[in-house]
Amino acid sequence: MDIRNSETDRLMDGVLTLKTREEAYRFFEDLCTVNEIQSLSQRFEVAGRLRNDEKYHVIADETGASTATISRVNRALRFGENGYNMVLDRLSDYQ
Repeated sequence: MDIRNSETDRLMDGVLTLKTREEAYRFFEDLCTVNEIQSLSQRFEVAGRLRNDEKYHVIADETGASTATISRVNRALRFGENGYNMVLDRLSDYQ
């Protein structure tokens, strides 16, 4: 399924205008529910742990993510658009 359309383009353009972590919090707290933000951050944490070759059961125990979520993130890491890796690489460049 292609998510690219004019509405999604506008959302992505809006995200690109954010300049600080505080601005990002303000925007995402208005845009998403608390559960949606927690789910997104959990997936991102899972992606980082999978890149560090952690085992599924350890990731599940420590993050609370289901094995289905871990598997979905792993599939995206291996066969997706390389978005997780791109952002994780950029974050590691700053740390």
